Amino acid sequence: MELCWLLVGALVSLLSRVQSGILYPRESETRQVKSLDGIWQFRASNDTVDGIKETWYAERLSQSGPTIPMPVPSSYNDITEEKALREHVGVVWYERTFFVPQSWKDEQLRVWIRFGSVNYLAHVWINGKPVAYHELGHLPFQQEVTEVLTYGSENRITVAVDNTLSPITVPQGSLDKIQTINGPKTVQRYTFDFFNYAGIHRSVHLFTTPNVYIDDVTINTDVVGSKGIVYFNITYNGTFDKNSVGCWVGLFDADGVPVASTPLNDKIEANSFTGYSEIPNAKLWWPYMMNPEPGYLYTLEVRLLNLAKGNNNVQDIYRQRIGIRTIQWTNSSLLLNDKPVYFRGFGRHEDSDIRGRGLDLALVTKDYNLLKWIGGNSYRTSHYPYAEEIMDFADEHGIMIIDECPGVNIDLFSPDLLQKHKDSLTELIQRDKNRPSVIIWSVANEPRTQHPASADYFRSVVNHVKTIDDRRPVTLAMIQGPDNDYAGQFMDILSFNRYNAWYQDPGKTEVIQLKLKAEAERWHSKHNKPVLVTEYGADTMPGLHLMPEYIWSEEYQVELLSEHFKAFDTLRNKNNSFFIGEMIWNFADFKTDQATTRVGGNLKGVFTRNRQPKAAAIHLRKRYLHLAHELDNFDLPDDLDKYTAPVMSHQSNHVEL
Repeated sequence: MELCWLLVGALVSLLSRVQSGILYPRESETRQVKSLDGIWQFRASNDTVDGIKETWYAERLSQSGPTIPMPVPSSYNDITEEKALREHVGVVWYERTFFVPQSWKDEQLRVWIRFGSVNYLAHVWINGKPVAYHELGHLPFQQEVTEVLTYGSENRITVAVDNTLSPITVPQGSLDKIQTINGPKTVQRYTFDFFNYAGIHRSVHLFTTPNVYIDDVTINTDVVGSKGIVYFNITYNGTFDKNSVGCWVGLFDADGVPVASTPLNDKIEANSFTGYSEIPNAKLWWPYMMNPEPGYLYTLEVRLLNLAKGNNNVQDIYRQRIGIRTIQWTNSSLLLNDKPVYFRGFGRHEDSDIRGRGLDLALVTKDYNLLKWIGGNSYRTSHYPYAEEIMDFADEHGIMIIDECPGVNIDLFSPDLLQKHKDSLTELIQRDKNRPSVIIWSVANEPRTQHPASADYFRSVVNHVKTIDDRRPVTLAMIQGPDNDYAGQFMDILSFNRYNAWYQDPGKTEVIQLKLKAEAERWHSKHNKPVLVTEYGADTMPGLHLMPEYIWSEEYQVELLSEHFKAFDTLRNKNNSFFIGEMIWNFADFKTDQATTRVGGNLKGVFTRNRQPKAAAIHLRKRYLHLAHELDNFDLPDDLDKYTAPVMSHQSNHVEL
């Protein structure tokens, strides 16, 4: 990073109030939320530090140069027809104006700015004053801005976004200069196989809290017999007399009926309450197809009280939906509510036409409808944390999540990189720790674990995760084989990506069963832990049909899947099986950087980029739903097999239609 960026970041750190919580902004009787989504003004900078040196943030952005309209949230890369913007490396600038009511000041409310995600590095000014600095993409950040706002009149927010990756960013990258007819050009190099979309990717909110406010909520759950137990820790902040603050926690079922009430007066720390509630005959959170009522959620309501004014004087209220479930793992299985889980899922991407990685609620809803239609019960947030709104759907629909940090293709292990990697996991776990859908933490995708230095590195990474959350297992998606890896020994679940008959032995589907079975067994015999395949698949051009099967055709994708299915069934039907799931790469086609091996992007999806099914989707649906029927007694839908001809019953000699 440029020196001036570091100096600006240090300045903001000195000005900032450190916050431990990152609660999603929700309205309540004591909180107001204002969206800043919409059309912002935008310009790209040809020099990484020009805007800082020339203080573009001190006045309207249009005063320092021309601007164009830019939607927020979205990636900026595909919004225009300009190749230069799609391939831009360095800083871009965003700006918009907004109003805040005078009543917020009159009522002495605290006001906060919150970004759901900015890729990659963000610096934020309001009315020309620095208020926030954040370096990790894909994760939220917030800052109190009460003192810099002008109440009852116009305010201006300016955001500088830098998409530059380096050997010590998560993920890693490097810069290179190439010679062109127009002179030298800076290009970004990275090894991961998805496009480095950039911009303000998720929603921007202003929200208010009272002077004394709920800062964080931490939930753990357990089940004893038919009784559900919810443990909670509530932290608060603000200007307060520690003896005058009380807390009340209530639990409500899905219909809003109260099921538990717990007043809290004992603090384990000056600004923290801890306690638990018991729910008789609790409804548990189950994955989709494992229970007639999957994704059951209760609402936890926290009330912060001013005891000096009586127990009924409420200072702040925050509500959060929670699920009650248990997770355990052994050397051969993962159990949810004491029942073994078999993952039937996908690798995915936040990716769509035009908006890139920008949040699109219509697309999110469509994707979950497709996930349920195809019979999936899980996916991995490959290769970064997904939007909180996407995770809400997983909680509500009972979709199990392997929650992955942005550590993709890690190489060049260093202390600086290790610290940022840990920071990304801290922020991820802080954000998603209460989600019942999050079953496993994934600390990386395809790191170069053939290097001996990766051993100490991942030992430290996993230990860091365990100090924050030891109630979920840890994995990473490995690309090295079991005999060429130093990191698998530290994982609770052994996950691996393997492209037999595609990158290895392309076209030779007859090798799949032998190779996959042998590798899975070798992983388990080496480390005595459960094994999961997190990636397999083949690129497929929609509409290309070739018989006999030939690579890139829809027929070849179906044949490749079928050979994997046979291997998976051999593994899962073994006595004392250690094999716990299969995740195809990918749910839908997605954009990549330009390469001669890519035709418009990575086409390994069973759905196209605009979410239409390939032949593989129909084929995969039959497998996933039949597995749900076999393993969880899920009723098969009527449309699974289309009518072709009468079926003769061998026992009764009558025709079934």
